[in-house]
Amino acid sequence: MHSLTRNHKVGRLSAEVPNVFAVRIVRLANFVTPRSGGLRTALQALGEGYLAAGHEPVLVIPGRRAVDEQTSAGRLVTVRGTRVPWTGGYRVMLGAKRLAATLERLEPDRIEVSDRFTLRWTGRWAREHGVASVMVSHESLRGLLSMSGLPGPVARYLADRVNARTVRRYDTVVCTTAWASEEFDRFGAANIRRVPLGVDLELFHPDRYDPDLRERLVTKDQVMLVHCGRLSMEKRPARSVQALAQLCAAGVDAVLVVAGDGPLRAKLVRQSEGLPVRFLDFVPDKPTLASLLATADVVIAPGPIETFGLAALEALACGTPVVVDASSALPEVVGDAGVAVYGEGDAFADGVAEVLKRQPEVRRLEARKRAEEFGWAVSVRGFLEAHREARSAVVVP
Repeated sequence: MHSLTRNHKVGRLSAEVPNVFAVRIVRLANFVTPRSGGLRTALQALGEGYLAAGHEPVLVIPGRRAVDEQTSAGRLVTVRGTRVPWTGGYRVMLGAKRLAATLERLEPDRIEVSDRFTLRWTGRWAREHGVASVMVSHESLRGLLSMSGLPGPVARYLADRVNARTVRRYDTVVCTTAWASEEFDRFGAANIRRVPLGVDLELFHPDRYDPDLRERLVTKDQVMLVHCGRLSMEKRPARSVQALAQLCAAGVDAVLVVAGDGPLRAKLVRQSEGLPVRFLDFVPDKPTLASLLATADVVIAPGPIETFGLAALEALACGTPVVVDASSALPEVVGDAGVAVYGEGDAFADGVAEVLKRQPEVRRLEARKRAEEFGWAVSVRGFLEAHREARSAVVVP
């Protein structure tokens, strides 16, 4: 680690916070764009937390062109990334040699990697350079392999092999829920640390309820449902449309508001023909998103392989209960403030009906109370503790 008085490393902070012992944490993430959702939110919040704690966060992400700038979450280094087809604009940093040169130039004390696939080689780089390393598991590898069509036993076997290599390459692997850590626990990995993500409890608040917004989207007595998230295969957005169709067939006067974009948008629009569905674009403005979530009666989060579910937590913070897939990590997050179901659209329709049986005041209070257990300060402390525990052993060729 490097003291803040060593100006060649962190001179811009040394005058402001003298005699403080801090580290430079270089964070790497692929599949991050200005229109990203949960991952970008987490990277921003953690960066701000690291900076406030006296450390020097540096985030490296792909983009259309190279940029090096200072932000409220620390230094942001954008390197030219390759566009991935059929993903709605995602880019990745390819070329290990070029990215390794960037890492050497940045001189990290710690690296924190949020990509278990294309950036997994960085664990070895860290060992060879005496740099402590943390991998953050934002996705379920076994779940993604299963959704690709592989049989369950094959998906488990492949996931176990890749995950075993990951835990050998990195000093610490951070999982945000017990559900996320299960695929490492199954083969006895010892360097797993469980740290939940958080939510901005001031921004996402029941006071964001907007009667004018509600009037624009639904009529006075209609039930307002919201699906908020990327419209891609792993999120299963069609389940929300199916749930609406089932509710309407049962005589429930409901409207579904879909906030998000992605490769399945056009298909979903076609599937929604004849149904009361309102499609919004991706909502980049956080206060506007908070108002939408606070104004809804129920939020649907149907993804079956969510390892945490920030959008669901943001809905709870706004006082809105959530119906989630019981096979994902979301039941750990929503607790009794939502309903967890197994199955497709009809199951989610039943979950919405169950939520609507509860008194509005009670269900909103329960949702907010649950969210208050997940402040970002707790997450920042947990991630920094993971970095303090990380120890790098230099690999001898």
